Amino acid sequence: MSPDQPKAVPAWLTPLLAGACGLIVANIYYAQPLAGPISQALGLPLPAAGLIVTMTQAGYGLGLLLIVPMGDLVENRALVRTTILVAALALVGAGLAHSVALFLGCALLIGLGSVVVQVLVPYASHLAPEAERGRVVGQVMGGLMTGIMLARPAASLIADILGWRAVFLISAGLTLATAAVLSRLLPPRRPTHTLGYGALIASMGALMAQTPVLRRRSLYQAGMFSAFSVFWTATPLLLTGPQYRLSQSGVALFALAGAAGAVSAPLTGRWADRGWTRIGSTIAMAVASAAFLISRLAPAHNLLGVGVLALAGVMLDFAVTANLVFGQRAIFVLGEESRSRMNGVYMATFFVAGAIASALAGWSYSQGGWAWTSLLGAALPLAGLAYFATERRPVSQSPIG
Repeated sequence: MSPDQPKAVPAWLTPLLAGACGLIVANIYYAQPLAGPISQALGLPLPAAGLIVTMTQAGYGLGLLLIVPMGDLVENRALVRTTILVAALALVGAGLAHSVALFLGCALLIGLGSVVVQVLVPYASHLAPEAERGRVVGQVMGGLMTGIMLARPAASLIADILGWRAVFLISAGLTLATAAVLSRLLPPRRPTHTLGYGALIASMGALMAQTPVLRRRSLYQAGMFSAFSVFWTATPLLLTGPQYRLSQSGVALFALAGAAGAVSAPLTGRWADRGWTRIGSTIAMAVASAAFLISRLAPAHNLLGVGVLALAGVMLDFAVTANLVFGQRAIFVLGEESRSRMNGVYMATFFVAGAIASALAGWSYSQGGWAWTSLLGAALPLAGLAYFATERRPVSQSPIG
Protein backbone atom coordinates (compact mmCIF):
# COMPACT_ATOMS: atom_id res chain seq x y z
CA MET A 1 0.00 0.00 0.00
CA SER A 2 1.39 3.42 -0.91
CA PRO A 3 1.88 5.96 1.89
CA ASP A 4 -0.98 8.18 0.65
CA GLN A 5 -3.50 5.33 0.63
CA PRO A 6 -5.94 5.04 3.57
CA LYS A 7 -5.11 2.50 6.23
CA ALA A 8 -7.64 -0.04 7.46
CA VAL A 9 -10.59 1.58 9.23
CA PRO A 10 -10.48 1.04 13.03
CA ALA A 11 -12.91 -1.67 14.11
CA TRP A 12 -14.91 0.72 16.29
CA LEU A 13 -15.31 3.50 13.73
CA THR A 14 -17.61 1.85 11.18
CA PRO A 15 -20.27 0.83 13.77
CA LEU A 16 -20.04 4.34 15.23
CA LEU A 17 -20.72 5.93 11.84
CA ALA A 18 -23.51 3.43 11.10
CA GLY A 19 -25.23 4.12 14.42
CA ALA A 20 -24.87 7.88 14.01
CA CYS A 21 -26.36 7.78 10.52
CA GLY A 22 -29.31 5.71 11.74
CA LEU A 23 -30.09 8.04 14.65
CA ILE A 24 -29.79 11.20 12.55
CA VAL A 25 -31.64 10.10 9.40
CA ALA A 26 -34.59 8.94 11.51
CA ASN A 27 -35.32 12.63 12.21
CA ILE A 28 -36.61 13.01 8.65
CA TYR A 29 -39.26 10.31 9.05
CA TYR A 30 -40.65 10.81 12.58
CA ALA A 31 -43.32 13.22 11.40
CA GLN A 32 -44.83 10.91 8.76
CA PRO A 33 -47.05 8.83 11.09
CA LEU A 34 -47.68 11.85 13.34
CA ALA A 35 -49.06 14.30 10.76
CA GLY A 36 -52.62 13.83 12.06
CA PRO A 37 -52.05 14.57 15.76
CA ILE A 38 -49.56 17.36 15.00
CA SER A 39 -51.99 19.12 12.66
CA GLN A 40 -54.79 18.81 15.22
CA ALA A 41 -52.64 20.20 18.04
CA LEU A 42 -51.40 23.18 16.00
CA GLY A 43 -54.67 23.96 14.24
CA LEU A 44 -53.41 23.07 10.78
CA PRO A 45 -56.30 22.17 8.42
CA LEU A 46 -56.33 18.50 7.50
CA PRO A 47 -55.93 19.11 3.73
CA ALA A 48 -52.67 20.95 4.53
CA ALA A 49 -51.35 18.30 6.94
CA GLY A 50 -49.04 17.01 4.24
CA LEU A 51 -46.93 20.16 4.71
CA ILE A 52 -45.63 18.64 7.94
CA VAL A 53 -43.84 15.95 5.96
CA THR A 54 -43.17 18.05 2.87
CA MET A 55 -41.21 20.73 4.75
CA THR A 56 -38.83 18.17 6.24
CA GLN A 57 -38.30 16.59 2.83
CA ALA A 58 -37.77 20.01 1.25
CA GLY A 59 -35.11 20.82 3.83
CA TYR A 60 -33.36 17.53 3.18
CA GLY A 61 -33.46 18.12 -0.58
CA LEU A 62 -31.95 21.60 -0.15
CA GLY A 63 -29.26 20.15 2.06
CA LEU A 64 -28.32 17.57 -0.55
CA LEU A 65 -27.63 20.34 -3.03
CA LEU A 66 -26.24 23.06 -0.74
CA ILE A 67 -24.57 21.34 2.25
CA VAL A 68 -23.43 17.88 1.16
CA PRO A 69 -21.09 19.27 -1.56
CA MET A 70 -19.23 21.19 1.18
CA GLY A 71 -17.72 17.85 2.19
CA ASP A 72 -15.37 18.40 -0.77
CA LEU A 73 -14.45 21.88 0.47
CA VAL A 74 -14.27 22.21 4.28
CA GLU A 75 -12.91 20.11 7.13
CA ASN A 76 -15.42 17.28 7.47
CA ARG A 77 -15.52 16.94 11.25
CA ALA A 78 -16.37 20.62 11.73
CA LEU A 79 -19.03 20.41 9.00
CA VAL A 80 -20.57 17.35 10.66
CA ARG A 81 -20.63 18.97 14.10
CA THR A 82 -22.21 22.23 12.92
CA THR A 83 -24.86 20.56 10.78
CA ILE A 84 -25.92 18.12 13.50
CA LEU A 85 -26.32 20.99 15.95
CA VAL A 86 -28.71 22.70 13.52
CA ALA A 87 -30.83 19.52 13.45
CA ALA A 88 -30.79 19.19 17.25
CA LEU A 89 -31.90 22.79 17.87
CA ALA A 90 -34.63 22.44 15.24
CA LEU A 91 -35.91 19.28 16.95
CA VAL A 92 -36.18 21.16 20.24
CA GLY A 93 -38.08 23.93 18.46
CA ALA A 94 -40.47 21.44 16.84
CA GLY A 95 -41.13 19.71 20.15
CA LEU A 96 -41.96 23.02 21.87
CA ALA A 97 -43.75 24.72 18.95
CA HIS A 98 -47.28 26.03 19.51
CA SER A 99 -47.77 27.67 16.13
CA VAL A 100 -47.94 26.24 12.63
CA ALA A 101 -45.35 28.67 11.27
CA LEU A 102 -42.76 27.82 13.95
CA PHE A 103 -43.26 24.08 13.56
CA LEU A 104 -42.99 24.17 9.77
CA GLY A 105 -39.87 26.35 9.96
CA CYS A 106 -38.30 23.87 12.39
CA ALA A 107 -39.34 20.97 10.15
CA LEU A 108 -37.44 22.59 7.26
CA LEU A 109 -34.33 22.93 9.44
CA ILE A 110 -34.65 19.34 10.71
CA GLY A 111 -34.39 18.11 7.14
CA LEU A 112 -31.56 20.54 6.35
CA GLY A 113 -29.51 19.47 9.38
CA SER A 114 -30.19 15.75 9.03
CA VAL A 115 -28.57 15.76 5.58
CA VAL A 116 -25.28 15.39 7.48
CA VAL A 117 -25.68 11.64 7.03
CA GLN A 118 -24.82 12.15 3.36
CA VAL A 119 -21.59 13.84 4.45
CA LEU A 120 -20.74 10.90 6.70
CA VAL A 121 -21.16 8.26 3.99
CA PRO A 122 -18.48 9.64 1.61
CA TYR A 123 -16.39 10.48 4.71
CA ALA A 124 -16.43 6.76 5.55
CA SER A 125 -15.46 5.99 1.97
CA HIS A 126 -12.48 8.37 2.23
CA LEU A 127 -11.23 6.59 5.35
CA ALA A 128 -11.43 3.09 3.84
CA PRO A 129 -8.77 1.51 1.61
CA GLU A 130 -9.97 0.48 -1.85
CA ALA A 131 -10.27 -3.23 -1.01
CA GLU A 132 -12.57 -2.51 1.97
CA ARG A 133 -14.54 0.45 0.59
CA GLY A 134 -17.67 -1.47 -0.35
CA ARG A 135 -17.79 -3.26 3.00
CA VAL A 136 -17.39 -0.03 4.98
CA VAL A 137 -19.92 1.92 2.92
CA GLY A 138 -22.32 -1.04 3.12
CA GLN A 139 -22.15 -1.19 6.90
CA VAL A 140 -22.67 2.56 7.26
CA MET A 141 -25.60 2.43 4.83
CA GLY A 142 -27.01 -0.50 6.79
CA GLY A 143 -27.20 1.74 9.85
CA LEU A 144 -28.75 4.52 7.80
CA MET A 145 -31.42 2.29 6.28
CA THR A 146 -32.21 0.77 9.67
CA GLY A 147 -32.82 4.27 10.98
CA ILE A 148 -35.16 5.05 8.09
CA MET A 149 -37.17 1.89 8.59
CA LEU A 150 -37.39 2.05 12.39
CA ALA A 151 -38.25 5.76 12.58
CA ARG A 152 -41.94 5.42 11.73
CA PRO A 153 -42.79 2.60 14.16
CA ALA A 154 -40.68 4.21 16.91
CA ALA A 155 -42.47 7.55 16.46
CA SER A 156 -45.89 5.88 16.56
CA LEU A 157 -45.13 3.89 19.70
CA ILE A 158 -43.54 6.81 21.60
CA ALA A 159 -46.38 9.13 20.63
CA ASP A 160 -48.95 6.61 21.89
CA ILE A 161 -47.30 6.63 25.31
CA LEU A 162 -45.86 10.13 25.76
CA GLY A 163 -47.41 12.26 23.03
CA TRP A 164 -45.99 13.52 19.75
CA ARG A 165 -43.88 16.29 21.32
CA ALA A 166 -41.84 13.72 23.22
CA VAL A 167 -40.72 12.15 19.93
CA PHE A 168 -38.94 15.36 18.88
CA LEU A 169 -37.54 16.18 22.32
CA ILE A 170 -36.14 12.68 22.86
CA SER A 171 -34.61 12.75 19.40
CA ALA A 172 -33.07 16.16 20.14
CA GLY A 173 -31.28 14.67 23.14
CA LEU A 174 -30.03 11.70 21.11
CA THR A 175 -28.89 14.01 18.31
CA LEU A 176 -26.95 16.25 20.71
CA ALA A 177 -25.28 13.21 22.25
CA THR A 178 -24.36 12.00 18.75
CA ALA A 179 -22.82 15.38 17.93
CA ALA A 180 -20.70 15.26 21.08
CA VAL A 181 -19.43 11.74 20.41
CA LEU A 182 -18.62 12.36 16.75
CA SER A 183 -16.91 15.67 17.51
CA ARG A 184 -14.62 13.91 19.95
CA LEU A 185 -13.91 10.66 18.10
CA LEU A 186 -13.96 11.33 14.34
CA PRO A 187 -10.55 11.64 12.68
CA PRO A 188 -10.17 14.99 10.88
CA ARG A 189 -10.36 15.13 7.09
CA ARG A 190 -9.30 18.26 5.23
CA PRO A 191 -10.17 18.28 1.52
CA THR A 192 -7.60 19.69 -0.89
CA HIS A 193 -10.16 21.25 -3.26
CA THR A 194 -9.44 24.84 -4.29
CA LEU A 195 -12.83 25.78 -5.81
CA GLY A 196 -14.92 28.43 -4.09
CA TYR A 197 -18.38 27.50 -2.77
CA GLY A 198 -20.26 28.98 -5.74
CA ALA A 199 -18.09 27.18 -8.27
CA LEU A 200 -18.37 23.98 -6.24
CA ILE A 201 -22.20 24.06 -6.39
CA ALA A 202 -22.18 25.00 -10.06
CA SER A 203 -19.92 22.04 -10.84
CA MET A 204 -22.59 19.52 -9.78
CA GLY A 205 -24.53 19.90 -13.02
CA ALA A 206 -21.36 19.30 -15.01
CA LEU A 207 -20.61 16.19 -12.95
CA MET A 208 -24.04 14.77 -13.79
CA ALA A 209 -23.70 15.60 -17.50
CA GLN A 210 -20.12 14.41 -17.90
CA THR A 211 -20.09 11.30 -15.69
CA PRO A 212 -22.11 8.45 -17.25
CA VAL A 213 -21.72 6.16 -14.24
CA LEU A 214 -23.12 8.82 -11.90
CA ARG A 215 -25.98 9.64 -14.28
CA ARG A 216 -26.95 6.02 -14.82
CA ARG A 217 -26.65 4.99 -11.18
CA SER A 218 -28.75 7.98 -10.13
CA LEU A 219 -31.53 7.00 -12.56
CA TYR A 220 -31.40 3.30 -11.67
CA GLN A 221 -31.88 4.19 -8.01
CA ALA A 222 -34.58 6.73 -8.90
CA GLY A 223 -36.71 3.84 -10.17
CA MET A 224 -35.97 1.77 -7.07
CA PHE A 225 -36.57 4.51 -4.51
CA SER A 226 -39.75 5.52 -6.32
CA ALA A 227 -41.00 1.96 -5.87
CA PHE A 228 -40.03 2.13 -2.18
CA SER A 229 -41.99 5.39 -1.80
CA VAL A 230 -45.03 3.95 -3.56
CA PHE A 231 -45.10 0.92 -1.26
CA TRP A 232 -44.65 2.76 2.03
CA THR A 233 -47.06 5.55 1.08
CA ALA A 234 -49.88 3.23 0.02
CA THR A 235 -49.60 0.24 2.38
CA PRO A 236 -50.69 2.22 5.48
CA LEU A 237 -53.81 3.22 3.54
CA LEU A 238 -54.41 -0.41 2.59
CA LEU A 239 -53.76 -1.81 6.06
CA THR A 240 -55.96 0.69 7.91
CA GLY A 241 -58.73 0.41 5.32
CA PRO A 242 -61.67 -2.02 5.19
CA GLN A 243 -59.59 -4.95 3.90
CA TYR A 244 -57.42 -5.31 7.02
CA ARG A 245 -58.58 -2.65 9.57
CA LEU A 246 -55.24 -2.44 11.42
CA SER A 247 -54.69 0.17 14.11
CA GLN A 248 -51.81 2.65 13.95
CA SER A 249 -49.88 0.42 16.34
CA GLY A 250 -50.49 -2.49 13.97
CA VAL A 251 -49.15 -0.44 11.08
CA ALA A 252 -46.11 0.41 13.23
CA LEU A 253 -45.41 -3.29 13.79
CA PHE A 254 -45.82 -3.93 10.07
CA ALA A 255 -43.24 -1.23 9.31
CA LEU A 256 -40.96 -2.74 11.93
CA ALA A 257 -41.02 -6.05 10.04
CA GLY A 258 -39.94 -4.24 6.89
CA ALA A 259 -36.76 -3.08 8.63
CA ALA A 260 -35.35 -6.57 8.14
CA GLY A 261 -34.54 -5.54 4.57
CA ALA A 262 -31.76 -3.27 5.86
CA VAL A 263 -29.53 -6.31 6.41
CA SER A 264 -28.72 -6.26 2.71
CA ALA A 265 -26.46 -3.19 3.03
CA PRO A 266 -23.38 -4.81 4.62
CA LEU A 267 -23.80 -7.91 2.46
CA THR A 268 -24.04 -5.81 -0.69
CA GLY A 269 -20.90 -3.89 0.20
CA ARG A 270 -18.92 -7.12 0.32
CA TRP A 271 -20.42 -8.30 -2.98
CA ALA A 272 -19.45 -5.01 -4.61
CA ASP A 273 -15.87 -5.39 -3.37
CA ARG A 274 -15.81 -8.77 -5.14
CA GLY A 275 -16.90 -7.24 -8.45
CA TRP A 276 -20.50 -8.50 -8.41
CA THR A 277 -22.12 -5.10 -8.98
CA ARG A 278 -23.64 -5.82 -12.38
CA ILE A 279 -25.35 -9.10 -11.58
CA GLY A 280 -26.29 -7.79 -8.14
CA SER A 281 -28.02 -4.73 -9.62
CA THR A 282 -29.90 -6.92 -12.09
CA ILE A 283 -31.17 -9.17 -9.32
CA ALA A 284 -32.06 -6.22 -7.07
CA MET A 285 -34.24 -4.52 -9.68
CA ALA A 286 -35.94 -7.80 -10.60
CA VAL A 287 -36.64 -8.63 -6.93
CA ALA A 288 -38.10 -5.15 -6.31
CA SER A 289 -40.57 -5.60 -9.15
CA ALA A 290 -41.41 -9.15 -8.06
CA ALA A 291 -42.19 -7.91 -4.55
CA PHE A 292 -45.15 -5.90 -5.87
CA LEU A 293 -46.41 -8.83 -7.94
CA ILE A 294 -46.26 -11.07 -4.85
CA SER A 295 -48.18 -8.45 -2.87
CA ARG A 296 -51.10 -8.89 -5.28
CA LEU A 297 -51.52 -12.43 -3.95
CA ALA A 298 -52.26 -11.20 -0.41
CA PRO A 299 -55.74 -12.41 0.68
CA ALA A 300 -57.92 -9.73 2.26
CA HIS A 301 -59.50 -9.76 5.72
CA ASN A 302 -56.97 -12.04 7.45
CA LEU A 303 -53.48 -12.07 8.95
CA LEU A 304 -52.12 -14.19 6.10
CA GLY A 305 -52.64 -11.24 3.80
CA VAL A 306 -50.75 -8.98 6.19
CA GLY A 307 -47.96 -11.56 6.27
CA VAL A 308 -47.73 -11.65 2.46
CA LEU A 309 -47.56 -7.86 2.34
CA ALA A 310 -44.85 -7.90 5.02
CA LEU A 311 -42.84 -10.40 2.95
CA ALA A 312 -43.18 -8.13 -0.07
CA GLY A 313 -42.00 -5.20 2.05
CA VAL A 314 -38.90 -7.08 3.24
CA MET A 315 -38.06 -8.13 -0.33
CA LEU A 316 -38.48 -4.57 -1.59
CA ASP A 317 -36.44 -3.00 1.21
CA PHE A 318 -33.68 -5.58 0.74
CA ALA A 319 -33.50 -4.88 -3.00
CA VAL A 320 -33.68 -1.07 -2.73
CA THR A 321 -30.94 -0.99 -0.08
CA ALA A 322 -28.76 -3.35 -2.11
CA ASN A 323 -29.01 -1.25 -5.25
CA LEU A 324 -28.31 1.91 -3.26
CA VAL A 325 -25.03 0.48 -1.96
CA PHE A 326 -24.04 -0.88 -5.38
CA GLY A 327 -24.55 2.62 -6.78
CA GLN A 328 -22.55 4.36 -4.07
CA ARG A 329 -19.70 1.89 -4.41
CA ALA A 330 -19.64 2.55 -8.16
CA ILE A 331 -19.53 6.35 -7.88
CA PHE A 332 -17.14 6.55 -4.94
CA VAL A 333 -14.34 4.94 -6.95
CA LEU A 334 -14.53 7.70 -9.60
CA GLY A 335 -12.51 10.29 -7.72
CA GLU A 336 -11.77 11.32 -4.15
CA GLU A 337 -11.97 15.04 -4.85
CA SER A 338 -15.64 14.94 -5.92
CA ARG A 339 -17.20 12.21 -3.77
CA SER A 340 -19.38 14.49 -1.67
CA ARG A 341 -20.74 16.35 -4.70
CA MET A 342 -21.42 13.10 -6.56
CA ASN A 343 -23.16 11.71 -3.50
CA GLY A 344 -25.28 14.87 -3.31
CA VAL A 345 -26.29 14.57 -6.97
CA TYR A 346 -26.96 10.84 -6.59
CA MET A 347 -29.14 11.22 -3.50
CA ALA A 348 -30.97 14.33 -4.72
CA THR A 349 -31.92 12.66 -8.00
CA PHE A 350 -33.67 9.69 -6.47
CA PHE A 351 -35.00 11.65 -3.50
CA VAL A 352 -36.93 13.95 -5.85
CA ALA A 353 -38.13 10.92 -7.80
CA GLY A 354 -39.34 9.34 -4.57
CA ALA A 355 -41.27 12.46 -3.58
CA ILE A 356 -43.05 12.49 -6.95
CA ALA A 357 -43.78 8.78 -6.63
CA SER A 358 -45.37 9.31 -3.21
CA ALA A 359 -47.85 11.72 -4.77
CA LEU A 360 -48.54 9.28 -7.60
CA ALA A 361 -49.12 6.50 -5.07
CA GLY A 362 -51.82 8.51 -3.32
CA TRP A 363 -53.52 9.18 -6.65
CA SER A 364 -53.27 5.60 -7.91
CA TYR A 365 -54.61 4.17 -4.65
CA SER A 366 -57.57 6.56 -4.65
CA GLN A 367 -58.37 5.67 -8.27
CA GLY A 368 -57.73 1.93 -8.43
CA GLY A 369 -56.82 0.66 -4.98
CA TRP A 370 -53.91 -1.70 -4.47
CA ALA A 371 -54.42 -3.24 -7.92
CA TRP A 372 -53.35 -0.03 -9.67
CA THR A 373 -50.75 0.87 -7.06
CA SER A 374 -48.98 -2.49 -7.18
CA LEU A 375 -48.73 -2.27 -10.98
CA LEU A 376 -47.24 1.22 -10.68
CA GLY A 377 -44.74 -0.02 -8.12
CA ALA A 378 -43.75 -3.04 -10.23
CA ALA A 379 -43.25 -0.91 -13.35
CA LEU A 380 -40.74 1.50 -11.79
CA PRO A 381 -37.88 -0.97 -11.11
CA LEU A 382 -38.58 -2.61 -14.49
CA ALA A 383 -38.04 0.76 -16.17
CA GLY A 384 -34.71 1.01 -14.40
CA LEU A 385 -33.84 -2.53 -15.44
CA ALA A 386 -34.65 -1.76 -19.07
CA TYR A 387 -32.34 1.25 -18.96
CA PHE A 388 -29.69 -0.83 -17.21
CA ALA A 389 -29.81 -3.32 -20.09
CA THR A 390 -28.56 -0.59 -22.44
CA GLU A 391 -25.38 -0.03 -20.42
CA ARG A 392 -22.26 -0.92 -22.37
CA ARG A 393 -19.59 -2.92 -20.56
CA PRO A 394 -15.85 -2.68 -21.16
CA VAL A 395 -14.62 -5.68 -23.16
CA SER A 396 -12.36 -6.72 -20.28
CA GLN A 397 -15.14 -6.59 -17.69
CA SER A 398 -16.20 -9.79 -16.02
CA PRO A 399 -19.80 -10.96 -16.68
CA ILE A 400 -20.53 -10.31 -13.02
CA GLY A 401 -18.50 -7.10 -12.64
